[in-house]
Amino acid sequence: MPTVTRLTAGLTAAGLALLGAAGCGDLDEANAAPLSRESLITEAAGQLAAGSALTYSAKYQVAGGEVATVNRAQRPLRASYVYPGGRLIVTSTVTIRCSTSTCESRTADPAAATALDDGPLISAEAVQAMLATAALDPVVETTPHDTTIAGRHATCLSLAGVDETPSREFDLCVTNEGALASFTATINGKRIDQALTSYRDDLPDDAFLVPTGIKLIDKSAE
Repeated sequence: MPTVTRLTAGLTAAGLALLGAAGCGDLDEANAAPLSRESLITEAAGQLAAGSALTYSAKYQVAGGEVATVNRAQRPLRASYVYPGGRLIVTSTVTIRCSTSTCESRTADPAAATALDDGPLISAEAVQAMLATAALDPVVETTPHDTTIAGRHATCLSLAGVDETPSREFDLCVTNEGALASFTATINGKRIDQALTSYRDDLPDDAFLVPTGIKLIDKSAE
């Protein structure tokens, strides 16, 4: 920033004050330290954690152009994941997994929300677990950017060189509300490519119901 001695003598004192204020503000912004690798990762994980306290229904386009739905509710806390060929319902007391022909009910399993088998969808909890591992890895490369998905602002991260996770490279975006807006990676040889297409803060009536006509098998005793 030019010093006062270089300024044209004809500038008034008020002009000097305005120029000085604007110049210092620009300098402060230019010198603002960017977020560290770890801060970027933990911030994204924190946004997803905040989303777990919301009630919403989100639709995604997944690999192959098909549609998947994530429903989340509070009091009682429960979630459902509906995707081509399968469905997972998780509550505080029971976990129900469905294929195209049957559903199996078991005693609640806290880890169930992170495991969607071989479906084309990943849960926010699974992404949080991957981010937690990435935050501990000092050589992970992170590239942040912002975007708009389904009309909602989202902050995004691209990560590379991540060890001890299902994929060494993955991209994700999180909406301001805390919903997973997109995720791209190859996990166990299967491409996961999901992108938010709609978001609403209420739920369909059948969000946590077993589909009509599908046999429910109780395996709680096993």
